[in-house]
Amino acid sequence: MSGGTPVAGGFMRQRHSQGYASSGDDLEDDACSRATAPSLPIPRARTWTEVLENVLWIASAAFVIYFGDRNSNLIYLLWHDDRIRRVPLYLGMVGVSLNVVIFFYTNMLAWGVKKFGEKWEVLSPSALPFVTLLGLVSFCLFSFALWPIWSFLTLPLLFTLFMAFMVVTPYTMIGTFRPQTDVLRTD
Repeated sequence: MSGGTPVAGGFMRQRHSQGYASSGDDLEDDACSRATAPSLPIPRARTWTEVLENVLWIASAAFVIYFGDRNSNLIYLLWHDDRIRRVPLYLGMVGVSLNVVIFFYTNMLAWGVKKFGEKWEVLSPSALPFVTLLGLVSFCLFSFALWPIWSFLTLPLLFTLFMAFMVVTPYTMIGTFRPQTDVLRTD
């Protein structure tokens, strides 16, 4: 191809050049009119250190949940132990539940948006400080509620459970993104 016709600082592509119009070999017009094949994003390969870190977070969280206070597991403790302060525990659970609801709501909003640049316009940026504050308050409430059982070990135990949750969350997608096939080209 010749590169187009020079115009004011650049080249303008000619759609109907006289040389190609009669034979139907205008490759540029054909390329623009064809629908693009949806290309699936290639996932980035994880390094062995990332995989090892993820496995360690999940294994340590499973250890915390299974062994609890060495007499019974964490689930049994949360239901039946009288040493736990119940009101802060329930308020912390409400805070975590609200965070999960906000995350799912913003995730569903982001799926409905067609262009990547519009996602941040649709999602409310004022939700981020609220979610962060709610998470910190929930962490403090959980720490206060579980302190009588593990004392100073409550903080690393809660952080371990939080990190395991963050490692597992990306693998629990509700659905997959649809490839965009209705993209209009303006060139």
